[in-house]
Amino acid sequence: MPVRKLAVEFLGTAILVYVACGVATLMFGFKFAGTSVAAGVVATALAFGLTLLALVYFIGPVSGSHVNPAVTIGALLTGRIPLLE
Repeated sequence: MPVRKLAVEFLGTAILVYVACGVATLMFGFKFAGTSVAAGVVATALAFGLTLLALVYFIGPVSGSHVNPAVTIGALLTGRIPLLE
């Protein structure tokens, strides 16, 4: 069971990085989508928000949907999850 949770969390983090950080990079890093900063901020916010929303619904029942490894480490250090999870 812990291997399944680990795999799902890894997949969720990979999806978040690929989609949301990819949108942020395209909007601000390479300026492919134009020069409007406001549009880039809105697109990046929507990308992060909608990606996290989808991940919570899809992988939440399996692993708790931490997605961010720092959140998982924090929960481990505070004793909210056991070391094996």
